[in-house]
Amino acid sequence: MTFEEIVSAASRLEGKAIKTPVMTSRTVNKQTGGEVYFKCENLQRTGSFKFRGAYNALSQFTKDEKAKGVIAYSSGNHAQGIALAGQLLGIHTTIVMPSIAPEVKLAATKGYGADVVLYDINEVTREEVADQLAAERGSPIIPSFDHEHIIAGQGTAAKELFEEVGELDMLVVCCGGAGLLSGSSISASVLSPQCNVIGVEPEAGNDATRSFKSGMLQTVHNPDTIADGARTPSLGNLTFPLVMEYVSDMVTVNDEELLETMYFMWERMKIVVEPTGALATTAVLTKKVDVTDKRVGVLITGGNVDLKKAAKWFLTL
Repeated sequence: MTFEEIVSAASRLEGKAIKTPVMTSRTVNKQTGGEVYFKCENLQRTGSFKFRGAYNALSQFTKDEKAKGVIAYSSGNHAQGIALAGQLLGIHTTIVMPSIAPEVKLAATKGYGADVVLYDINEVTREEVADQLAAERGSPIIPSFDHEHIIAGQGTAAKELFEEVGELDMLVVCCGGAGLLSGSSISASVLSPQCNVIGVEPEAGNDATRSFKSGMLQTVHNPDTIADGARTPSLGNLTFPLVMEYVSDMVTVNDEELLETMYFMWERMKIVVEPTGALATTAVLTKKVDVTDKRVGVLITGGNVDLKKAAKWFLTL
């Protein structure tokens, strides 16, 4: 993976992806002692950064490859990204999703024209379902993070942030399978070489943090967390070495902290953010990442949340 691939991805996304706004909050700056810039990928097409990687990957299909369709597996945001990219490029999409996926993400994925295949997480893995479909149909599988074109596309979000606000002392990024974290850290290494990149995971799904600390790939099985976009079992063959090379540190936050941050962002910042999308902000607000006297970028990664479920969550605070 090179920064040149991210630059190429940015060219493909020109006019297709939204150049999402960068927000600041005087309240956050006062609470944290830092100068914090929020890159609002919750306002991206399909409601998350995942559209970037999905479109970058599918836009490079040949005519013959397009005719075979594409298969992906996802709890929701990659699903929507692939579905919309397929719709725009005329590629049939089939998405393998867990039966417990948020209804809002299921509905949106179908709305973008994808066929959805549901599976029970207690009976089979999504990889097994996808592999069977791929064998039957001859369609390629585009994974949600461990793919060169996906990583390059995701890296365009951080590229835009640096180009807008300049060099930063720190960049804080949510981590599931680390496609976004990998791409972001590559962008940072070129556009802001002194910037420390910090990955943030849910406490229950801390496989990447354990992998980073130990230097050996760790796994987790169906972690129980409201951050459904970060329930990945492990880092990938591509993302693990990229994290080890480019990332400065990894931290975790728990679900209660995530909910408190979501509530703050909805109420005070006036933006709808899903639990996974609030991971990086949570690490900053809880001071698990100390941003005192630093210029800091925070990637808000998604806003696809079941509003009724969120309302029930907030009642528990």
